[in-house]
Amino acid sequence: MITTGLPGWTEPLEAQPIEEAPAESPMPVPEEARIEADPKVWASTVELYGFLPIRLTGTTTIRGFSADTDLDLGDLISRLQSATSARGSVEYGRIGLLTDLSYARVGDQTTRTTSRGRFTGQGSLTAIQGMYDLALRYRFGAPESAIGKPGAYSVIPYAGIRLLQANLDVSAQVRGNGDRGLRVEREGSFGRTWVQPLVGTQATVFLSPKLRAFARADLGGWGLSGARDLSGNAQVGLGYAVGNNTDLNVSWRYLGIDYDNGASSRASGYTSYQNGVEVGLKFFF
Repeated sequence: MITTGLPGWTEPLEAQPIEEAPAESPMPVPEEARIEADPKVWASTVELYGFLPIRLTGTTTIRGFSADTDLDLGDLISRLQSATSARGSVEYGRIGLLTDLSYARVGDQTTRTTSRGRFTGQGSLTAIQGMYDLALRYRFGAPESAIGKPGAYSVIPYAGIRLLQANLDVSAQVRGNGDRGLRVEREGSFGRTWVQPLVGTQATVFLSPKLRAFARADLGGWGLSGARDLSGNAQVGLGYAVGNNTDLNVSWRYLGIDYDNGASSRASGYTSYQNGVEVGLKFFF
């Protein structure tokens, strides 16, 4: 209690409580801002994809004999026996590893009889192509994510090895019908598995929080495993977030392989050039 100091008059005064101003509630933080402000120490991605070449051209040479290939998408789908492909990456901070694995097996068999029925010919073809990459990578820019701030980007150069697998088996048979017992058979095969040094880069930039553009290019070989030894990829596309940690990717891709063993006589080699659409589902962890 407080009293006044005037003579002859005393009046108690009570202290009044002081009201505190209400605390301001924190503003919500946008999700893309949280992603940039709190990057994971460990991060990884997995992408399951399918490559649909609109056209495939190439040449296979077996001991000096060459055969050309020219297939469109319909031809490839009808002859495709099996295929699998996947990409993945893991990083700690900015340094990490990436891998890209693809395998395809194509086969065909035809039988034809001459117009007079005297001869019947039968031919079969089986082709296997595998490409298996493993590389060390370094990231510049923002961490990889399905959702990001417009303008956020990343550039990831990488270097490593590429293992290539190419196998081709061809067989042909001509048989005489009726009393003609003629029978002619011929077959050939080309098989090669080799390793190439590999360098490349990939980049991405967000156009909106859920839409990003990306590109990739790499080159392997430089003639270290044969007289001609070269492979490469070029890819550009768009990715759209279908969840907080999932992207649907659609892109155009070009893939080329050129190999020749350099033998002075009866050389063997293999070329394959493909371009088409790639569709993938990418998961971010």
